[in-house]
Amino acid sequence: MKVKEPVIGGICQSIRGRDKDRYYLIRLVNGDGTVGVVDGNFKKLASPKKKNLKHLRLLPEKAESIAAKFESGAKVYDTEVYSALKIYNNPPQEQETESDNV
Repeated sequence: MKVKEPVIGGICQSIRGRDKDRYYLIRLVNGDGTVGVVDGNFKKLASPKKKNLKHLRLLPEKAESIAAKFESGAKVYDTEVYSALKIYNNPPQEQETESDNV
């Protein structure tokens, strides 16, 4: 399923630029075809990165709890954003077991 419109709290992947293949959470949706994205690590909530929508791949997943906080105006912490994106930016590595070596 291809997502066409960005939503606050939606997860996206950068496909252009020096941050290529990095995953972000959409913090702001601007009317000029750009969004403000954060990852809780390099791009904090205090200074979202402005990205052109042409340079992003929008995913159907959404961080519901964080999106609800953004909408209600509640305080959101960078650690919450980082934790939500952890499985995307730091995928678990397959561990080698001893039975594989035999």
